[in-house]
Amino acid sequence: MFKNYLKTAWRHLLKNKRFTILNLIGLSTGLACTLLICLWVYDELGIDHFHKNDRRLFQVMENQPHEKGITTASGTPALLAATLKTDMPEVENATVSTPPSWFPKIAFTAGNKTAKSAAVFADAEYLSVFSYPLLQGNNRQVLAGKNSIVISSALARNLFGATNAIGKTITWQVDRFKKISTVSGVLDELPAGTSIQFDCLLPFDAFREIMNITALDAQGPFNTFLVMKEGTNIPAFNTKLSRFMTGLTHGSTTQRDVFLQRYSDLYLHGNFENGVASGGRISYVKLFSLIALFILVIACINFVNLSTAQASGRMKEMGIRKTIGANRLALIMQYLGESMLMTILALGLALLLVALLLPEFNRITGKALSFSLSGGMIGIVVTVALLTGILAGGYPALYLSGFNPLPVLKGKVPGSPGQLLARKGLVVFQFTLSVLFMVAVITVYQQIAYVQHKNPGYDKDNVVYFDVEGKVPQHIPEFLAELKRIPGVVNASAMVGNVLGAPSVGCTWKGRGIVETIMCRPFIVNYDMIETLGIEMAAGRPFSRDYGADDSRIIFNEAAIKAMGIENPVGKVIEFNGMKTEIAGVVKNFHFQSMHEAISPLFFRLDSLNSTVMVKIKAGQTKAVLPALAAFYQHYNPGFTFDYKFLDQDYQAQYIAEKRVAALSKYFTILAILISCLGLFGLAAFTAESRRKEISIRKVLGATASHVMVMLSGEFLRSVLIAVLIGLPLAWYCMDRWLHGFAYHIEMNAGVLLLVGISIVGITLLTVSFQAIRAALENPVKNLKAE
Repeated sequence: MFKNYLKTAWRHLLKNKRFTILNLIGLSTGLACTLLICLWVYDELGIDHFHKNDRRLFQVMENQPHEKGITTASGTPALLAATLKTDMPEVENATVSTPPSWFPKIAFTAGNKTAKSAAVFADAEYLSVFSYPLLQGNNRQVLAGKNSIVISSALARNLFGATNAIGKTITWQVDRFKKISTVSGVLDELPAGTSIQFDCLLPFDAFREIMNITALDAQGPFNTFLVMKEGTNIPAFNTKLSRFMTGLTHGSTTQRDVFLQRYSDLYLHGNFENGVASGGRISYVKLFSLIALFILVIACINFVNLSTAQASGRMKEMGIRKTIGANRLALIMQYLGESMLMTILALGLALLLVALLLPEFNRITGKALSFSLSGGMIGIVVTVALLTGILAGGYPALYLSGFNPLPVLKGKVPGSPGQLLARKGLVVFQFTLSVLFMVAVITVYQQIAYVQHKNPGYDKDNVVYFDVEGKVPQHIPEFLAELKRIPGVVNASAMVGNVLGAPSVGCTWKGRGIVETIMCRPFIVNYDMIETLGIEMAAGRPFSRDYGADDSRIIFNEAAIKAMGIENPVGKVIEFNGMKTEIAGVVKNFHFQSMHEAISPLFFRLDSLNSTVMVKIKAGQTKAVLPALAAFYQHYNPGFTFDYKFLDQDYQAQYIAEKRVAALSKYFTILAILISCLGLFGLAAFTAESRRKEISIRKVLGATASHVMVMLSGEFLRSVLIAVLIGLPLAWYCMDRWLHGFAYHIEMNAGVLLLVGISIVGITLLTVSFQAIRAALENPVKNLKAE
């Protein structure tokens, strides 16, 4: 019986080659899109879950109230991990590290070889808490000494030519501090599913020594991770931890809200709004999962529509089968078998498309995905194929198997308004999704263009920056003075870190009778930084050598002054972070975060201990100045390469996720419209074929070709217009909500909706017009003669 069903299905596919090809193209394209998205989603969902302590591994977070609500931060005191491990019986293990963004490039020297790599300072328990694999060394001992160092196998090969590097010495430098360490461990290649990338682990004790950290402070920018004992009541522990942290903040009556967040959840659920997890990358996972489902449904709708449209041609076959004893279940299985055969053929084409498109897909998404039919991927492919087969063949199977065989065998073709309505409804659904996709893509591109071109409040163009290293940290003033003498250099200065990306920290100030905490971004800068970046002063002055002792003064932005409620701030002395300091000036607000965030408080402090040099180049002279900068740097700092970046490129990089979403959405939208139009083309062809006699009679009675074209096109155009009327308000609502995820955004534009509506109608007319024109121009005599 199965062999007979298979043979029948194959014959049916060959007999209707045109519709088979249309279905194959639509289904294979939809399946390829779905499989690519499944690969991406599968990878995203697995990030950071490889650690052996995954279920019990948490990061300490804190909700910090401020004037606009609550900010959730990951900064904790340097000695908190060691204290909690000793004092809290619920804690099985704990570790502390510097944030990964702090040291993206540190210079490492071994002999005559130098390499720059990302580094993290971490305590001795780091590799016991996290499951980063070691090629050499004991995970509990490699970071035990403050003169030890753990390097990646790649860094070992760069410096020593081999991975066997235990016992060898490496010189490394952070700012003006230079140390010699002995290699105690070599890391294997980090798992692909880690959210943190680094080439070196340095002992946290060495960092404590550099920064002179000796006490458990109330605040801190460090990351603390805990492995909790089995069965620990996390909410109860959060309450206990909050009380403990409140006790560290002397002079403040504010209860601190400290809590644990599962570490592997932070990658996808890293956004918090007013102290509550509000999503993050998980929103993109959900979005693209929905897109995959919608595209698959659109492809299946084509199959359903074409199958039910062809039903009249198969009713006699089905009537005979029923007459000779076939029950409805057998017929349903037959037609489901046909859809599964079509799905299997489409799946084969889809797998080929995935193999061809995967390199480009990786380029767009910034991943290194590979496709192999093993493990969970087999389950995904089988599930998608079964779902497609059932979605595509379920309704046609039920519909075709439900006819009464007697009227069919007498030549009466049963039909119902419900069948036609269902087919039109599916077309409406297809094009409603297409409208939604089109509006989304245009809106995303407009928002990206807006944030890229909006004035951030400082001059980011023609600014290059590079890390200080070698002898530069000890001679920052002289080095900056030499830089300014290079023709084409407008200004130069230095700071700790970078303008963008660094998190805010909790800062205390005493100005209204009590100690208050506000979240502030610290800018530790040298002279001329405000001028180099072109930041405007709202009041007062920037730091200047003409006034002396400016390192005891402070400059805030307008947001900080507003948060503290200080009137006429210039010249006032306040107690800030436990020190009395005079306010030298106030800068106008500028965007040192992405435009997802409202501008928050910041302050500038003057210090000669800097890690990054910023150089402003005269517009139009970048190509000429960069070689001069490189030559000067290598002369001043022999043995070190001149590795620089452009500040405006970093600014654009803040929106890389949105750019990737826009690029992927663009392609998915094109495919969704293409698949929808394939179905519409097939239906138009079938309609024209089934109404040939009617069209011929109309033409004999005087109907013109244009009348016939309007008659055939109007039927489909009405369905698409309904889709436009449904899709545009839905798209407006969805994209308006998305835009409000940015603190600064465009407003929804009615012109975009009008453009999309006209475009969809135009695409529809182009799709059906070929079949309509062909039917309208046929010789009616030929068709009637054939009857």
